[in-house]
Amino acid sequence: MFDVIIVGGGPTGMMLASELRLQGVDVLVLEKEAELPPFVRSLGLHVRSIEVMDQRGLLERFLQNGKQYPIRGFFAGIDKPAPTGLDTAHGYVLGIPQTLTDRLLAEHAAEAGAEIRRGCAVVGLEQDDDGVTVHVGPEAATPLRARFVVGCDGGRSTVRKLLGVGFPGEPSRIDTLLGEMEATASADDIAEVTAEVRKTEKRFGIGPSGRPGVFRAVVPAEGVAEDRSVPPTIEEFKQQLRRYAGTDFGVHSPRWLSRFGDATRQAERYRVARVFLAGDAAHVHPPLGGQGLNLGIQDSFNLGWKLAAAVGGWAPDDLLDSYESERHPVAADVLNNTRAQMQLTSDEPGPQAVRRLLAQLMDLNDVNRFLIEKITAISVRYDFGAGHALLGRRLRDVQLKNGRLFELMRTGGGLLLDRTGRLSVGGWADRVDHVADGSEELDVPAVLLRPDGHVAWVGDDQQTLEVALAKWFGAAGAATAG
Repeated sequence: MFDVIIVGGGPTGMMLASELRLQGVDVLVLEKEAELPPFVRSLGLHVRSIEVMDQRGLLERFLQNGKQYPIRGFFAGIDKPAPTGLDTAHGYVLGIPQTLTDRLLAEHAAEAGAEIRRGCAVVGLEQDDDGVTVHVGPEAATPLRARFVVGCDGGRSTVRKLLGVGFPGEPSRIDTLLGEMEATASADDIAEVTAEVRKTEKRFGIGPSGRPGVFRAVVPAEGVAEDRSVPPTIEEFKQQLRRYAGTDFGVHSPRWLSRFGDATRQAERYRVARVFLAGDAAHVHPPLGGQGLNLGIQDSFNLGWKLAAAVGGWAPDDLLDSYESERHPVAADVLNNTRAQMQLTSDEPGPQAVRRLLAQLMDLNDVNRFLIEKITAISVRYDFGAGHALLGRRLRDVQLKNGRLFELMRTGGGLLLDRTGRLSVGGWADRVDHVADGSEELDVPAVLLRPDGHVAWVGDDQQTLEVALAKWFGAAGAATAG
């Protein structure tokens, strides 16, 4: 029996596999596709995902494969200068195509010891008190068993459907074509025309893909497809390019073609007993702001240590339920802001009037910063109850007297950062590191951080610290091997 079976080998699944392996959890990843997809649906990582990679020692390999871009105000494509006062030490967007993100996370999961089986489609699930039985395709004679299963298998999630979990929301009203192809027009001519079209149509774009002579194109589709799994043709692309730009730029020889919709849906539940949903299996939304891949990675960062705690035998009774109570509102907020952004891309007079007003409001630094912190997920605060302003928030990377905060989080355990030197983690030392250090950037006596970097306690009192330790890390001395 595996500890955890993850269904879906995209960024969400591979990030989760890596988090679990960090704690020694036995993990199997089942991916129905035999090869990594060529589609470049996401083009980068936002601040919070960059922080996540840094906290786990992965950032350097991402930086080597991507390009850093300064943060700017870009809500609904409204271009504004970067706001001042962003609460992060990583004030940039990392441009990196999803194909590279997929590969880097898959490589890391494999290096960490996760077993990855490609070409394995899950067709059935059955739960009992001891675990979950997973049926994989007609060719698999023997069902698989796991203590827990996580569906990271996308918006059309088989796991979600097998669980019977509702996926309410709004269906797609608008389709968009996406692809990579060659073009006979010059890059300069393409850029000039694109800049003019984007003055009125924010869902249009064509530019260099990073491969010599190959361009990435995105253009509104004609109508809504009955089946988005059927890719568009190059002729459809040419037709829509001519419609919006007056030219098809001589596009030819497509590398890949795809289409996506603007459906906005969220799973009614993220957990059914021993089975969980994460990433697009739990929520889908329009792509404005580039939040989808990032949201899934951050789901995994929240869930991974909690599942590991359950496997390790020290999880408090309500720890696994906190995954849904924390992440469901975050995704609901993303759905809300992407709905708003979609409305603001409309060429109708009403939405355009609101867009002009918002553009004026974004000249106010506080408004601009509020929107950017929302899209980059650095404003997320989980509800841990009343207390210090830092409670429930993640900490940015701060410089300590002896190194950086994020360097102390590479093990994936909890962390007590104690400038007083008087506190103790006692019977939780196997789950929480105690570092007697401080930072001029952090004006508090001590903070207790969960493995995902969110502040679980602030203060200098040993008794209240132990209450927080028990709440998030179980009873003292409760961990078991495996």
